[in-house]
Amino acid sequence: MSGGPRVTHVASRPGHSFSKTLQDAITLVAGLGVEGDGHAGATVQHRSRVARDPTQPNLRQVHLIAGELHDELNAAGFELGPGDLGENLTTRGIDLIALSAGTKLYLGAGAVIEVTGLRNPCIQLDRFRPGLMAACLSRDAEGRLVRKAGVMGIVLTGGVVKPGDAIRIVTPAVFRALEKV
Repeated sequence: MSGGPRVTHVASRPGHSFSKTLQDAITLVAGLGVEGDGHAGATVQHRSRVARDPTQPNLRQVHLIAGELHDELNAAGFELGPGDLGENLTTRGIDLIALSAGTKLYLGAGAVIEVTGLRNPCIQLDRFRPGLMAACLSRDAEGRLVRKAGVMGIVLTGGVVKPGDAIRIVTPAVFRALEKV
């Protein structure tokens, strides 16, 4: 992609709906997530995690998916677009799932997200489009499970993010493979 890594779409939605609504811009709030989004909060907001322990820190404040995954899934016959899989940010030009835990993504004029881990594909994907969960999983050359449904992060520095914003990637000194969060 020319011009380097970019945000292509932003989305949010109040409440706990699966898909998010595309927006002209979203505001990231440090320590909380996307302003007005149902998954924003300092502690866990996903229902299954709240049921287990509502005091857990929210490591899933922001959900990012690569637009290239949308391309792959659409080519496989799934009709979906940005925001449909619950992501707040759709990107181009970054292999999100290959990033290290602790990678910092500098977005636009100053917002910063720290990547915390992988989104674990769940049954909600199949409820949205039958067969989608399996399509978001694969195996690497060594037979290890690869979760392709995007990455999760926390907001370190707030700010407005909009489509077209550049993304600067700063990796930690020591690589740590992403795990599901």
